[in-house]
Amino acid sequence: MNISNSKIAILIPKIIKFKKSLIRAIILQLAEELQFSIASIHVSFVDKKEILALNGKYLSHHFSTDILTFNYSGSNTDLDGEIIISYEDAVENARRFYTSENEEYLRLIIHGILHLLGYDDQQKNNKLKMKRKETSLVKKLSTMILNKI
Repeated sequence: MNISNSKIAILIPKIIKFKKSLIRAIILQLAEELQFSIASIHVSFVDKKEILALNGKYLSHHFSTDILTFNYSGSNTDLDGEIIISYEDAVENARRFYTSENEEYLRLIIHGILHLLGYDDQQKNNKLKMKRKETSLVKKLSTMILNKI
């Protein structure tokens, strides 16, 4: 597994205080933890208006969402995909679930990576399996990573 030459691109507005270096560290830690290689991962933080437009354009869903993922890996064994996070929805989620914005960003990055790895949350039993994995990784990485903020 080669992660040292990984291509990780991050687009984050200045309004967000979550550092690009931290996002990269999270992704690299997940690669090590979950044993995957990275071809290319793009992470973008957008507002509600933009994620609503993207959700409508690509999935024909006419509502906002906190995250969209697009997997470009095909038959390639290296992870290649895009994670788009609505920072406004993330802030709302953090308030609703009584957690910090940073922990919610961490959860969404993990959620996106799990989708890129093939986890599915559309059916009840798959959703439960994905949620357990996500919760486990949030607990593991939050103490390790979020203390670096």
